[in-house]
Amino acid sequence: MPGPSLIGLTGGIAAGKSEALRILGELGAETVSTDALVHELLGTDEVRDLLVDRWGPHVAPDGEVERSVVAAVVFERPEELSWLESILHPLVGERVREWTEQLPPDAEVGVVEVPLLFEGTMASSFDATIAIVADDDDRAVRAAARGTGDLEARSGRQLSQEEKAARATHVIENNGSVTDLERELARLLPELTGPR
Repeated sequence: MPGPSLIGLTGGIAAGKSEALRILGELGAETVSTDALVHELLGTDEVRDLLVDRWGPHVAPDGEVERSVVAAVVFERPEELSWLESILHPLVGERVREWTEQLPPDAEVGVVEVPLLFEGTMASSFDATIAIVADDDDRAVRAAARGTGDLEARSGRQLSQEEKAARATHVIENNGSVTDLERELARLLPELTGPR
């Protein structure tokens, strides 16, 4: 018996990836976010000890990784970001595999949110991909509302929305309301569960 369709979900900064993941979950898809998995991994003793060995005890002052310190280190030193990714990416891949293996037998669709889906090596492991895109003005308003600031400064490592859209199996434009996004995703979901 074939397993569920596995779908990679990505998009530009503040385009609405997390909102799309939430909606797909409400529509009946099994969902997981790689950002959430990274968050969990930063809370493990294994990763904490690696970071402390590399950067010193100030990165985990009370035995817990201080994510703002990690962010400051990797933002200023690209080689340290590469090192951190070399530690985290295989662990995230392992967690996604475990999640996939534990999906309920009747699950039809599993959606994994991966912000850097096409920039990394995970895209080939999915049956299909979705890119959520939005106008720059809408994205800037959303980014400001959640305090994540300048889109350009934060998107330097990412492909442009146009490049993500060109590589994706499905593209959803998110320039309207949450209701509009729900309607678009509800329309798309049957296509994701179809024969592969």
